Amino acid sequence: MPRSKMPNPIIKITKFLKQKTKVLSMSEEFRRALYANSAISLDNDVIVPDLIGTTEILSDEHREQLCRHLPARAEGYQWTLVFSTSQHGFSLNSMYRKMAKVESPILLVVEDTEGSVFGALTSCSLHVSDHFYGTGESLLFRFTPRFQCFNWTGDNLYFIKGNNESLAIGAGDGKFGLWLDGDLYQGRTQSCSTYGNEPLAPREDFVVKTLECWAFI
Repeated sequence: MPRSKMPNPIIKITKFLKQKTKVLSMSEEFRRALYANSAISLDNDVIVPDLIGTTEILSDEHREQLCRHLPARAEGYQWTLVFSTSQHGFSLNSMYRKMAKVESPILLVVEDTEGSVFGALTSCSLHVSDHFYGTGESLLFRFTPRFQCFNWTGDNLYFIKGNNESLAIGAGDGKFGLWLDGDLYQGRTQSCSTYGNEPLAPREDFVVKTLECWAFI
C-alpha cells in the first residue's frame, strides 16, 4: 500500500480522544443538571412558574433562586401547595396524609419565629418509613444570611426518614441537617455529612412559625 494512503495512527488517536472528551463533557453537564449543582443558570431570565395556592413565606426572589436548583423533572411545572401549617394545622401526620397520593418532588419551606427562611427539596413525597429513602436529587437550602444550596455530597444515603414522632432530612454521626418534631413546632438544624451543609438557621434549635410543602404537578 502506498505510504500516502496508510492510516495515520496519531490522527486516529487524536480523533478518538476528541470524541471521548465530548462524551465526558456532556455527561458532566447532565450530572450537574440532574443534581442541580450549577450555582448560576446559563440563562439569566429564569421563568418562575405560577403558584397554585397562597404562600405566607416565599417571595418572588426566593422562588427565582430556588428555580435555579430544581431537578430536571420538577422544572416547568406549577408549584402546588399540598400542605401548610396555617391551613392544615401543626401536625406531621396531617402532612403525611396530604401527600399520600402525591408523586412529585417536594419543596418543604420553613420560616422560624426569628424570621429565617430555609428548608429542603426532597426527591419524592414524605411518608413514614423504617429506613432512609430518597435520592441524590434532594438538597437543603437557606436564605439567611444569603441564599445557599447544599447538594448531596455522596458520603451516605441518609436523605429522608420519618415516623409519627419526627422527620429527618440529611444525617450522619448522630446529627441531622433538618429535623422536625411530630407537632411541626420544634426543630433542629445541624451540619451533616449527607449534604455537607452549615446549619440552616442562626440557632441550632428553632421554633417553627410557618411551614409549607409544595409539589410540582
